[in-house]
Amino acid sequence: MDTEAPHTQRGHSSPGEGEERSRFVLSGAGPAEDPGARTDPGKAGWLTWRRAGLLGMACTVFLLLFSNFVLQPFLIPSRSMEPTLAVGDRVLVNKLAYRFGATPERGDVVVFDGKGSFVRETPDGNPIGDALHGAASALGLAEPSDTDFVKRVVGVGGDDVVCDGNGRIKVNGVPLDEPYLFPGDSGSRVPFRVVVPLGTLWVMGDHRSQSRDSRDHLGEPGGGMVPVEKVIGRADWIGWPVSRWGDAGSVGGGRG
Repeated sequence: MDTEAPHTQRGHSSPGEGEERSRFVLSGAGPAEDPGARTDPGKAGWLTWRRAGLLGMACTVFLLLFSNFVLQPFLIPSRSMEPTLAVGDRVLVNKLAYRFGATPERGDVVVFDGKGSFVRETPDGNPIGDALHGAASALGLAEPSDTDFVKRVVGVGGDDVVCDGNGRIKVNGVPLDEPYLFPGDSGSRVPFRVVVPLGTLWVMGDHRSQSRDSRDHLGEPGGGMVPVEKVIGRADWIGWPVSRWGDAGSVGGGRG
C-alpha cells in the first residue's frame, strides 16, 4: 500500500517567485520623487548667468593685469608712424623689454608717456572717467591717452644727432640709414643739432612730414628729450588687423 501522502498545492508564492519579486523591487526606480526637491528653472538659469558673469570678470581682471605688466595693445591714432604703423593698427607693446636692465636702442619703436617732455604736466581729471578710459585703452578698445606717444628712437644718451641742410640725419658723424621713412620724406626738413643727455632719448616719427616729435620741442624745457623712465614699452608686433600681422618695425640699430 502506498503510504506516501500526495503533494498538496502550495497556498503561497514559491521561492522562485519571491526571488523574482525581490529582484524587481531592488532594481526598480526607487522611492517616489519628492515634488519639493525639483530645481526651479529660473534659479538654475540665474546660477548659470552668475557663473558666466564671474568668469567674464575673472578674464577681464586677468587681461588688465597682463596688459599692465606684460603685453599691452596700443591703438595707433595718427599717421606719424606711416608706413610702419597705420591709423587703426593695434600694436602689442612689450612691457618686459626694458624691465631687467635693458634700455631702448636706436631703431626701437617705443610707446612713452609724454608728460613733462611732449606735453605739460596737468592736474588730474575725473578719476573714475580716467580709470575707465585707461582700462579700455589697456585692452586696445579705445584710443590711448593724449599724453601717450609712439615714436622711433633715433638717438640715445650721449649721441650727437645732426640734420644738415640736405635733410640727412647723422648720429655721431655717421649717416643714418632709414629704410622705414615714408616714401618721399627726408630725414628732416628742419636742420638741427643736439647732444642727447644721458638717461634720455631723441625720438622721431617715420612719417617725418606728419610727425610732431622731438624736433618740435627743442625750445621747450627738456629740449624734446624723453626720459628713459617714461618709456612704457617697445612696440614689437602688430596684432590687428589680421592683414597686417607681423613685426611692428623695431630695427634695434644698437649703440655703435
